[in-house]
Amino acid sequence: MYAIIADGGRQYKVEEGQELTIDFRDLSAGEKVVFDRVLAVSNGEGDLKLGAPVIEGASVEAEVVGAEKGEKLVVQKIRRRKNSRRKTGHRSIYTSIKIAKISA
Repeated sequence: MYAIIADGGRQYKVEEGQELTIDFRDLSAGEKVVFDRVLAVSNGEGDLKLGAPVIEGASVEAEVVGAEKGEKLVVQKIRRRKNSRRKTGHRSIYTSIKIAKISA
């Protein structure tokens, strides 16, 4: 069984027991998160429900595993022939979750 959910402007295909990273939310480990924007649900036997745009009454429950950092992005700005250089970095924080239950 899998579902397609929308969160933070992105769509994710999720299954029960799957771990995935989403945009950072200020939640501690062990808290529950409920996604109610479910776009599609399939039970794996060819039975697919599609929403228009969402399926009413469907939800996906997940448990927060913790926060983690993404990989470092290096930003360099160089202006030619001016001896002007800037080097900065950026590292986003994500929330790791584990899908507990899909209900349609």
